[in-house]
Formats: sequence, C-alpha cells, structure tokens
Amino acid sequence: MTQEENTSLLVDLAQDYYLKHLNLGDISKKYNISRYKISKYLSEAIDKKIVTINISSPFSRSSDLESKLRLNFPHHNFYVLKNTEDIAHENDRFYSFAAKYLQDLIDGKKTIGLTWGDTIYHVIDSFQTTARDNVVFTQFIGENGKRNSLSGTTPLVQKAASRYNGKYRTIEAPLYILSSDVRNLLAQEPAIQPTLTAAQGLDLIFTSVGTLDSVNSIGAWNNSREILFPNVAPDKVAAMAYGRPIDKSGKLLVDEDNDKVFGLSLKKILTIPNRVTIVNDKFKSSALCATLKGNYFTDIILNEPTANKLLAEL
Repeated sequence: MTQEENTSLLVDLAQDYYLKHLNLGDISKKYNISRYKISKYLSEAIDKKIVTINISSPFSRSSDLESKLRLNFPHHNFYVLKNTEDIAHENDRFYSFAAKYLQDLIDGKKTIGLTWGDTIYHVIDSFQTTARDNVVFTQFIGENGKRNSLSGTTPLVQKAASRYNGKYRTIEAPLYILSSDVRNLLAQEPAIQPTLTAAQGLDLIFTSVGTLDSVNSIGAWNNSREILFPNVAPDKVAAMAYGRPIDKSGKLLVDEDNDKVFGLSLKKILTIPNRVTIVNDKFKSSALCATLKGNYFTDIILNEPTANKLLAEL
C-alpha cells in the first residue's frame, strides 16, 4: 500500500468511526479488515494528526490562583472556578462547578455529612443523578432553626440522598442546647442515637463558611447569644465553623465545657478525613481566611473573586 493509499484509508476509517459513528464490526465488514487492525489504524490517524480530539469543558479552573493559595495553605486542596464574560449565569456555573468537584470527592465514600445554607442547597440541586444505594447522607450537628426553609439540613440530606438513590439520617434537635445533661440524654434517644452513631463513621462532610450574621438572623439564637457563647465579644468572631465561633487567627472562642452545639464534638469533626467547604461570596473571604488558618477544612471550592479577595486578606 502506497503512502497516499494509506492516508486515504486512514481518512475513510476515521470518518466512518468518528463522524458516521459506525461501530468496529460494521467497519470491519465494509473494508474486510479485522477489528484489531482498525483500532491500530485509528491510533495511527491520531498520531499522524489526521484526527485531532478536543474536549471542551464548561469549567475552567484558575491554576495560578490555586497555586498561590497552596503556597499559603500547603495542606489544603483548592478548586477555583475561573471567571468568564457570562456574568448573567455566573452563579449557575459556580454551583455546577462545585457540584462536579464535590461529587468527584464523594465518589467511593459511604457516609456523607452536611449542614445547611442556600449555597449547599443550590450545589445539591446541581448534582448529577447517580445510583449509589449504599451511600448515606446524614446530619452530624443539630438544626440551625430554619425549619420552614428548603435550605435547612433536614430537607437537604433528603435531597442529596434522592440524587444518589441512597439513604439519609436526620437529627430532630436544635443546633444549640444549653444544658449539658439534656444534650447527653438526648443523644441516647432512640430517634437520634442511630444518626449520631452513623455520623461517627463519616468519610466526608461538606458545608459553607458561616459568620455571626447567620446566628443573628435567627431570633432564638440572637436573643440568647451571650448564653450560647459566654465571654465572647461579637467583634472577636471572624467566622462560624460547624456552629462554633472562631477568631481571625482560627482559634476556637469557646472551650469544650462551654460548647453548646448538639451533635459531634469539634474534636471528632476535625478527624474526618475529607472536610469540604464551598464559598462563592467574596464578602466571606475574611471568614474563610480564619477557617483556613485553623485547618477546619481540607478541600475548598470557590470562585475567582473570592480567591482574589482571600489572597488580598493575606
């Protein structure tokens, strides 16, 4: 076979396979060539640049910003969505981006914990449906108090489980309980104890970064803030992590004896191998910075404006 004949054959085979979508069996019959040789010819067509393959992704990560963030926080993984000119669909792109990388992190895990919030709601809403009936989505701390909201923890674990055809567990109790005796006894209740037991084996948790405003927005917590966080000045609270206040250096502002959160202890939460936070609000950059200094998260999914603001904070 001459070089021209060989090139012509490669073009014909490539057109039939890539453009006309004929399978190898049909091509084998058409040209009276074995499937093995067709596979070799198709590889040769790629090697000779007769066929070029381009994969277009709707998401472009900012490797430059990710590298700069890793220099400051070498023990964290960053996923930064690069800006585009499509400002009108910026939030939708981010939620789809966050859902993709979060689902990649969830892949292979069995027990997933999550909290509440509009960001978490929209990310779960962007999940690709998949069949994983052995996965369990669970609460690991109590409810934030927005029981009539679709972005509360209970509806969100249900929503996430439905996207995986999996199971879910809830905690029918408030986030904060003042009495340590009540917290201890409530944890033993048959309706709650199985959830806390499941949460002890969490493989991954995902949440967003909170601020004191999230506490102040709920009447019951706002009216009791001095009791919930004794001896904590509001201006010292840089962020809320898993319901607990921390300062700008990442230091916890309540000790174990004064921790009113119902659910897993912070000490236990920080042993969970994958702790993901999702942030697309540049006004939370200071709060995010504080949580990173305290190593409250392992994986951070954020957009370019928030990443730039975070670097400016540093």
